[in-house]
Amino acid sequence: MTSWPAWIRWGLVLPLLTLNLFVIRQLLLPLAPFPGLFLTAALIAFLLDIPCRWLTGRGMRRWVAIVLVTLATIGALVFAALTLVPLLIEQLGQLINALPGLLLAAQQWVNRLQEWASIRGLPTEFGDLSSDLLSRASTVASQLSQSLLSILGATLGTTINTVIVLVLAVFFLIGGESITKGLARWLPDAWRGLVTGTLARTFRGYFGGQVLLALILALGQIVLFTLLKIPYGVLFAVLIGFTTLIPYASAFTIVAVSGLLAFQDPSKGLETLVAAIVVGQIVDQVIQPRLMGSIVGLQPAWLLIALPLGAKAGDLYGFGELLGLLLAVPVASCLKTFVDAWAERQGIHVVVSSAVVSEVSAGQE
Repeated sequence: MTSWPAWIRWGLVLPLLTLNLFVIRQLLLPLAPFPGLFLTAALIAFLLDIPCRWLTGRGMRRWVAIVLVTLATIGALVFAALTLVPLLIEQLGQLINALPGLLLAAQQWVNRLQEWASIRGLPTEFGDLSSDLLSRASTVASQLSQSLLSILGATLGTTINTVIVLVLAVFFLIGGESITKGLARWLPDAWRGLVTGTLARTFRGYFGGQVLLALILALGQIVLFTLLKIPYGVLFAVLIGFTTLIPYASAFTIVAVSGLLAFQDPSKGLETLVAAIVVGQIVDQVIQPRLMGSIVGLQPAWLLIALPLGAKAGDLYGFGELLGLLLAVPVASCLKTFVDAWAERQGIHVVVSSAVVSEVSAGQE
């Protein structure tokens, strides 16, 4: 195909790529949810490999480091299940019970805004919004209650999936290098080192940094929200910390949480907003540059494009939209690195070819 015109070769790329993606989707969908479990286990193995490498770098044997890290992870999960999870469930139940009152308070604020606008002769109409909030108050509360019950009712399935993911993560952690080398053999020699190095560096650095930042942010906000006696403080702090894993999601979560509390108590809503922004700025300006640096290397516009595409791809291929959102940024970063490397190599090839042509022409002269 190298002798074919360039427009024909490039014209075949999109149909073949689309056909391959369709075949992969048809193969993965019947296997759901196992592809998502495999990906989750691989991400966990990436995270656990970071402390394992740190321990082996200080003279500890690999298998000893894996055992210590695995036991520490299981201990942390058990501790969280015994202490943090019951508190989160309790505060979630309290929030569900208080949600109709919060929405009713929101309706009153809308009514006040409508009165204020009508007194000043402003052409605004909030009646539909107010009645809509009132009609949905009980509906939202009942839906959240049913969702909570379904989550609690699916404890057995969740436990089984969690065990499967942890076991797979340990196996990936033990045999990760051999698995990577086996898969890398399918790649061309010229790209093998670049692809494996970029994937390992990006995924390990990005997810390791993001998870650590999320934990720091959640812990800092738990402490600050507890001192300020913010209602449902632990639940909101964990929610904000978790959404930090997705770029820009934590900002929307902070605004939503602060606005929800402001309907009941404006001072508490303002305190929540200020406290979350202060902790977030400390993490973003002080901790994140030292921890992650420029691992991702994507412009904000490309991040905004990658996130919805990742969510859609996760939904199409049976991984789930949440996992697609988590994978969108590192996958986009890796693709950017590969495209830049390809463009650079193409540019070098063109320069070398031009130089050779010039030398040949000079020799002929």
